[in-house]
Amino acid sequence: MSDRCDVSVVIPVFNEAQNLGSLLDRIRCLNLRSAEVIVVDDGSTDGSGAIAEQRGARVIRHPYNIGNGAAVKSGIRAARGRLLALMDGDGQHRAEDIPKLLAQAGLYHMVVGARATGSGLRFHRYAANILYNLFASYVTSFKVEDLTSGFRALARKDALRFIDLLPNTFSYPSTLTLAFLRSGLTVKYVPIQTLYRSGQSKISLVADGIRFLLIIAKIATLFSPFRVFLPVSGLFFFSGMGYYLYTFVTEHRFTNMSVFLLTAAVIIFMLGLVSEQIALLRMEQRSFFPPSTNDRDSE
Repeated sequence: MSDRCDVSVVIPVFNEAQNLGSLLDRIRCLNLRSAEVIVVDDGSTDGSGAIAEQRGARVIRHPYNIGNGAAVKSGIRAARGRLLALMDGDGQHRAEDIPKLLAQAGLYHMVVGARATGSGLRFHRYAANILYNLFASYVTSFKVEDLTSGFRALARKDALRFIDLLPNTFSYPSTLTLAFLRSGLTVKYVPIQTLYRSGQSKISLVADGIRFLLIIAKIATLFSPFRVFLPVSGLFFFSGMGYYLYTFVTEHRFTNMSVFLLTAAVIIFMLGLVSEQIALLRMEQRSFFPPSTNDRDSE
């Protein structure tokens, strides 16, 4: 098709008129060859879409605010590039780092900009990211350096493979990272520096923090359920054995509570085994899905 290009830069925005213009200007100064810039206006009321159009970006509009993840999915579907560069529109990501990510995109399935020490990140966000990274690293058996970074480069065909799994909220980077790693796709982390965003953050520490943890648990059970079921089963098993030893020493009997804990450990362990087999069958079926018609390169 004649409208194909090499790179699509996808930027989801919601009321980012204060930051969007300067970001687009910096992207234009990069002189990326055969590239398009897609701004997905997720129901903004401050004229963000008009600013993007004035800078020559291709604008996709949502009639109302759906969510950051939904905007990214709209951009992925509309992109014409073979490679995608996903970044936030709030000014925290430096346009100058786009070539750094794209330079590694030919060697890895996904390249993620990991916020290095010294990046503009508030303390509570930094502490929460450490927790998310540790949990994700355990689930995937891979050192996850920045689970929630929205700055990444990947092939469009790989993004389309998992697009239906992505939530409509801010937690789409977590889902995408875990889906790639548990499917055996390669991920590379490139250190970047970010800035404090201007204006009020749209991420709620409590609500979105809990949502992030639930997303990680959901994706973990979707792709590698035994990594979740086994520790829970172990907790019940050792609690049951410990309580049995305690009651045996103090009361010389085997109590109903010990029976309950040990029985629960066996049930959870067996559920984990069944879930692991189902997850393997799902991944096997997904790996044989043909590419969509819209994603095939024209002959």
